[in-house]
Amino acid sequence: MTARLPPGVAVTDPDLIASYLRDESRFTDADRPLAVLTPRTTAEVADCLRACHAAGVPVVTRGAGTGLSGGANGVSGGVVLSLHRMDRILEIDAVERLAVVQPGVVTGALRAAVAERGLFYPPDPGSVASCTIGGNVATNAGGMCCVKYGVTGDFVEALEVVLADGRVLRTGTRTVKGVAGYDLTSLVVGSEGTLGVVTEVTVRLVPAPGRPATLVASFADLASAGRAVAAISGAGVDASAVEILDATTLAAVDELTRMGIGGAAAMLLVQSDSSRPGEAAKVLVEAAALCEAAGAEVAVSDDPEEASLLMEARRQALPALERLGDWLLDDVCVPRARVVDLIAAVERVAADTGLVIGVFGHAGDGNLHPTVIFDAADLASETAALAAFDAITAAALELGGTITGEHGVGRLKAGWLARELDPVALEVQRALRRTFDPAGLLNPGVVL
Repeated sequence: MTARLPPGVAVTDPDLIASYLRDESRFTDADRPLAVLTPRTTAEVADCLRACHAAGVPVVTRGAGTGLSGGANGVSGGVVLSLHRMDRILEIDAVERLAVVQPGVVTGALRAAVAERGLFYPPDPGSVASCTIGGNVATNAGGMCCVKYGVTGDFVEALEVVLADGRVLRTGTRTVKGVAGYDLTSLVVGSEGTLGVVTEVTVRLVPAPGRPATLVASFADLASAGRAVAAISGAGVDASAVEILDATTLAAVDELTRMGIGGAAAMLLVQSDSSRPGEAAKVLVEAAALCEAAGAEVAVSDDPEEASLLMEARRQALPALERLGDWLLDDVCVPRARVVDLIAAVERVAADTGLVIGVFGHAGDGNLHPTVIFDAADLASETAALAAFDAITAAALELGGTITGEHGVGRLKAGWLARELDPVALEVQRALRRTFDPAGLLNPGVVL
C-alpha cells in the first residue's frame, strides 16, 4: 500500500502515531493505527483512499481531535487520515455571502476572517478556538448561538467529498436556491466520516450582528432556572444565546477564572445581538421579567467586553469541571418544554449514584451537557459513572429527546442509536452507508 501513497504523506514514527490515537472522549475504544496519513490536497486524499481501498485498510478521518464521542479514534490495522494540513480559507465572497474553506480551517479563524469583511459565521462550538470546520461538518456541530441561528448544517451550502474508493463527489450549489436531485449535502453533514472524506466546504455567511447585550440571572435552585428557560422559549424571546450553568459548574468555573460568579444554585446567561436600534435592550427587558418571575436576581449589561468575558466563562465550563476529577460528558437534547424535567432527572441520578454531576449547556434549544465526575482508579466509582451516563441518556429519550444534540454518536453512543431509531430508519441508514462504502472501510465502529 505504501508505494501507492503520495510522497511525504505517511507518518510511521510510533511516538507521532501515539498522538493521533484518540479524541477527547472517555470510555471509547482506541487502537494504534498502522500509520497516520497527512494529505495536503483533495488529489492526495483521493490517492490515499484509493490505496487503502485497494489494500482493504480501514480509514479513520481526523480533524483537530477535539471530538467527544470517539469518532476519530484509531482502529487496529487501519490508518488515521488527518486533515490538519488542509487549512486554507480559499475564498470569501461578500456579494454572495459565502466562504469556501478546506476542512482543517479552525472555526474561530474563519469567524475572525469573515468578521473583517463585516460578515458573520454563526456556528460556535465550545472548542471554537481549536476545532475545525471539517470536524464541525462531520458531527453537525452546534454551539451557543444555535438558539437563534441554528447548527453547522444550516450554513453548509456545498461540499467536496472523496468517497471510499477515491472518487470525488461535489454536492450542493453556490446559489440561494437549489433543489435539483437529492440533498446529498445534508446527508453528508453529520455522517461522522462514514460516507466520505470532506475536502472542501462552502458555507453561508450572514451580516455581522449588533453589539451584544447580556443578562445574568441567578437562581436559588436549578428547577427555577429550568422554568425560566421554558418561559423564555414559550414567549418567543429573540435571544441569540440562552446558556445554563448549575452550582457545581459555577463553582468550578469561578475557581478556574476567579471571576466571582459562584454562589448561586444556577445561572442563566441570556444574550441578544440584534442589530436593530434598541432591540437588544428590549429583548433583555422581556427576558429579565420572565427570569424574575421565576425567582431570579437579574443583572443586565451592554458592555461588549463584559459580555465577552461572561460567554468565555461559559466556554470554560468543561475545562473547569475537568479539574474536579475524572469526567464523563453527556450530550442530550430534549424539547425545550422538557428542560425542567431533564434537569430534575439529572438531579435524581446524582442522588441515586452519589456522584457529582455538573450541568451546563445550551438551554435555549434544550441541549444540555451533564458531566459526571468520578474516580477512574475506583472500580465502583467508574461503574457508577457509566450507570449515571446511561440513566441520563435514557431519560432524554423518555422525555421525547435525542441521544446527541451536537457531539455525534461516534463510538460512545453507537449502542444507543438502535434505541432511538425505529427498525425501518435503522435499516435505511445502514443501506445508505453500504451504498457509499460497500467494503465498510470508512470509520468502522462509528455510528452504525
